[in-house]
Formats: sequence, C-alpha cells, structure tokens
Amino acid sequence: MSWSGMRSKLENEYLAVSLRGHIQYYATSYSQCPDHEGRAAIRFDGKEIIAGCYYNNWLKAALFPRDARYERRMKEEMAFTDDTAVQLGVFDQRSFYEAFSIFDNQSIEESLSSENMLVRIFAILDRRVGKRRLEKIRREIDGEEKTFREFFAIRAAAEGLRAERRGEE
Repeated sequence: MSWSGMRSKLENEYLAVSLRGHIQYYATSYSQCPDHEGRAAIRFDGKEIIAGCYYNNWLKAALFPRDARYERRMKEEMAFTDDTAVQLGVFDQRSFYEAFSIFDNQSIEESLSSENMLVRIFAILDRRVGKRRLEKIRREIDGEEKTFREFFAIRAAAEGLRAERRGEE
C-alpha cells in the first residue's frame, strides 16, 4: 500500500471522529538520499507531537541503554519502536509503515497491548476505542509510558474525559 493510502486509512477510516482535522500523520523519504531515507511524524493541530528521522539513529544511538531492548532494536532494525525510540526520534518512515502494517492486520485489543509504541499510538487514536475503554485505560494510565500518556490525554480531551486518574479507586 502507498503512503497516501496508509495516511487516508489512518486519518479517515481509523481516526476517532473527535480527532478528525486535528491529527495528521506525516511520512516522507528523501529522494536525494542514497537509500531514500526519510522521516515520520504525528501532528496535533499542526504541532509535531512525535517526529523521527533515520539520521537520528546515528546521532542518538549512543543514548540508548545497551540492554536486551537495545539488542532487540538493533536486530530488528528499528521495527521494534518503544517509548525511548519515540521520545528520541529514533524511528523513520519505514518504522511508521511497519507499525501501520501491524496495526492494520490485527485487532484493536492486540494493538492497544502491542510492544510497538507507534502501533499503540495508532490504537489509542482509533475510533474503535470508545469511552468505556478509555475510562478503563485511564484507571491504569499511571503505569503507561510517557508518550502513550500524552496521546491518551489528547484523545481523552477530544472525548470530553479527564486524562488523569481521580482519587476514587
């Protein structure tokens, strides 16, 4: 599928109605680069919330902790995109394409619990996640990664829900 097809599905088919016109997905490859490397981003009201570029891999790779997750990332050539990779911008348009392919071919439940942060972001913005499920996620949000909490807050606000937990639990 072409990027324009993926973007159309993400912004028109999958995106929650409350977020349409507010969330934009962006991916490009640079034709002048030898390997056509590129960048990807998700924008909210024109502001990039997350953005990644292939060249960030080289610039920020030293910041990754060299643990089992690091080794896994390197073996899978960034197909595994966790919160650290998203926060550092160490992902590119191919990571976006891979995440979309995973998201597009599995259930919303599997996407919400995916280890791939981009897949989880696509899922929390998805129209199939209703208010009841958002309330359930809100009750467990303290244990979630920073980037997921940020996108959850965007979605919760769009639905008129509070993003933070209340003291009732």
